Amino acid sequence: MSLAPTNADLAVDPTPGEPSAAGSGRRFSINLRQSGIYIAFALIVLLFTVLTGGDMLQPQNISNIIVQNSYILILAIGMILVIIAGHIDLSVGSIVACCGAVSAVLMVENHIAWPIALIITLVFGALIGAWQGYWVAYFGIPAFIVTLAGMLLFRAITLSILGNRGIGPFPDAVRTLANGFTGGYLGNIGLGALGGADLFSLLIGLIAVAGLIMTQWRTRAGRARYGQAVDPIWVFIAKIVVAAVVIMFVLVQLARFRNLPWVLVLLAGLVLGYSLLANRSVFGRQIYAVGGNLQAATLSGVKVKSVIFWIFVNMGVLSALAGIIFAGRLNQANPTAGNQFELDAIAAAFIGGAAVQGGVGKVVGAITGGLIMGVINNGMSLIGAPSERVMLVKGAVLLAAVAFDVWTKRRAGASR
Repeated sequence: MSLAPTNADLAVDPTPGEPSAAGSGRRFSINLRQSGIYIAFALIVLLFTVLTGGDMLQPQNISNIIVQNSYILILAIGMILVIIAGHIDLSVGSIVACCGAVSAVLMVENHIAWPIALIITLVFGALIGAWQGYWVAYFGIPAFIVTLAGMLLFRAITLSILGNRGIGPFPDAVRTLANGFTGGYLGNIGLGALGGADLFSLLIGLIAVAGLIMTQWRTRAGRARYGQAVDPIWVFIAKIVVAAVVIMFVLVQLARFRNLPWVLVLLAGLVLGYSLLANRSVFGRQIYAVGGNLQAATLSGVKVKSVIFWIFVNMGVLSALAGIIFAGRLNQANPTAGNQFELDAIAAAFIGGAAVQGGVGKVVGAITGGLIMGVINNGMSLIGAPSERVMLVKGAVLLAAVAFDVWTKRRAGASR
């Protein structure tokens, strides 16, 4: 059966195209909640661009932000689904380290072909997720306790595998996935004062913009057809133009440096796939239903235990993938890998708009939240800020994001 999403995306006005005053107030709150994260992201980037004298937006620095935060963004994709379902996972950092160690033993010490080793590592991550999902879904232990135990357990397994040593180097293919760039398949094209840029990367950007326009138009048309509230056409066009400009700016800068990072290609595929899963599939709607109202979801026939079990399996797989990427980037597996990654992933999800109580959140929002954390880290590093100041700013941003979530809920409740 199909369940309507429980998040605030589907506010319906009494009269299509002519919302009432109350409906306008609700829609304002919803739009503010959805768009606030992107406005905040733009302001943070602008601030650090000014403070660094433009270095923030240089081609090499943009590439560095993507590559250096890729594993956190991968974790954030899985974490947002866990949080939407009303749970939390504190063990992902330890799973990253454990799976990185397993992949190193397979590839480096036992010389197993990297594709086979990668698949084995992902399966190992899935088994870890299944182990934790069983205790949460079928045994009824709170996810906080299960994953807290997992954080200690899988860190201990990592130390048992590695001891105090690192294992490396990794095969070239794994290092390329983590740190490499696409080749100049179609050569370069001149961009005047900007110099040359990779034509293939620019074409990918144009395809991405075309896809964005098509999907957003179809979404708008579908909502209008069912009488749901939609933005005025000029607002819709303005959003598309802004998004297209941002996409093309990033792609042009990457094309001017060393082309597209392979890990960006991987991330784009994950974001697209998981966005479709969350927004277009029955399973995705069930995740929102479980987090939004557990009792109603149960009465509606949702197999709640199965949904919870599989989101933890998914989290284990993505943690394993992040572990391989991180180990490949360092070119070795080490026992301290993944330290505090779980905090960054959780912060990315909440900064990106996830609700503390569950039932609300988007994959794109979690990616944006992760990029905000990455920009803060990068920008503070560029201006030479000490580590304690970086932690201070990140903590303040996280608190502000959760406070904003609470405020918008109260505002929406008051308007109703």
